Amino acid sequence: MIKVSVLGYGTVGSGVVEILRENHDIIQKRVGEELQLKYVLDLRDFPGDPVEQVLVHDFQIIADDPEVQIVVETMGGLHPAYEFVKTCLERGKSVCTSNKALVAAYGPELLELAKSRNANFLFEASVGGGIPIIRPLKTSLAPDEIQEISGILNGTTNYILTKMTEEGLDFDTVLKDAQEKGYAEKDPTADVEGYDACRKIAILTSLAYGKQLDFEDIYTEGITKITKRDIAYGKKLGGKIKIFGSSRKIGDKVSAMVAPALIDAQHPLYSVDGVFNAILVKGNMVGDVMFYGQGAGKLATASAVVSDVMDCSKHVNVNINTLWDAEKLDLVPMEDARSKFFVRVSGAPEENREKVTAAFGSVQPVDGGYGDEYAFVTEEITEGAYEKAAREVGNVINKIRVQM
Repeated sequence: MIKVSVLGYGTVGSGVVEILRENHDIIQKRVGEELQLKYVLDLRDFPGDPVEQVLVHDFQIIADDPEVQIVVETMGGLHPAYEFVKTCLERGKSVCTSNKALVAAYGPELLELAKSRNANFLFEASVGGGIPIIRPLKTSLAPDEIQEISGILNGTTNYILTKMTEEGLDFDTVLKDAQEKGYAEKDPTADVEGYDACRKIAILTSLAYGKQLDFEDIYTEGITKITKRDIAYGKKLGGKIKIFGSSRKIGDKVSAMVAPALIDAQHPLYSVDGVFNAILVKGNMVGDVMFYGQGAGKLATASAVVSDVMDCSKHVNVNINTLWDAEKLDLVPMEDARSKFFVRVSGAPEENREKVTAAFGSVQPVDGGYGDEYAFVTEEITEGAYEKAAREVGNVINKIRVQM
């Protein structure tokens, strides 16, 4: 019998407990041994909930119990999650987590610690919720050199952009709707400013290339500046605006970014709408592989956590090797990254054409039917060249990168 404990009885933690109980028999058959929930740690009490039978308020009870072999961390945040996870690993207990902030910040350290104790640190649920992506990157795609990863990694922002596109609503209206439906947090900053997607692409990129990519080093741009006019222009060009977390190999370096992009119907992720996520991985041998599904939600995320618990149960005292060193990835400087840009500048078209051409060179004008601004698409240029030209023009309202 393998004994499991859960840190945190919130949305995901309660989902883990539910799955371990409801699917007890099928999990036992697939693991080949019974999994028993021994403790659940939380500061709160839950009167009338069956979890009362195993509820504890002191982490040390779990840390000090030699019978507990696997610990699930679903507390979220960095502290005390990091300290608790580190303590468990030091004592030879395997840890499974859904905590992307923890994995992005301390992944290499915790993996190395787990290896030194013949334990495991697994984190399938930290990216994409119930979408299997971490394990495929480590196993199914292991023979390939990963050339590119690009994904719609946040359901909240995808839902907002979808509603703005389909119903012609403004950002603030759709954000309020998303909060009322539970798709967005009361404080939506991490989602709408791109920070959530940034941590996820940092984790995926680090795993793909085996070296640390700090999320703080990734250029990150959210969706708060996207307006109804931007959406309308996108439709005029036959496209949609999505926000991607992406990284790709360029020579011996990696280029990484989180930002909105204008894509057309030929793009593999064009039809991924609503709260759904999708991740496109390009390998040098397998080609394009896409992973699609709900990127969040209680049971979807908990299912991914339990899959890690089952993996740990099959590898007691055996470390599952994960290539992710603390050595930093060599990033392409942001100013050298290349893209086409859709740009809007204030003022009538006739006031802007000459200075736009002088600054940007050849552009494709886009007539949105607005007399108070001029819109256009540039040729492919570097980020540095764009910034220089934008300063010369001086009256840029917004810019969106173009993948069409």
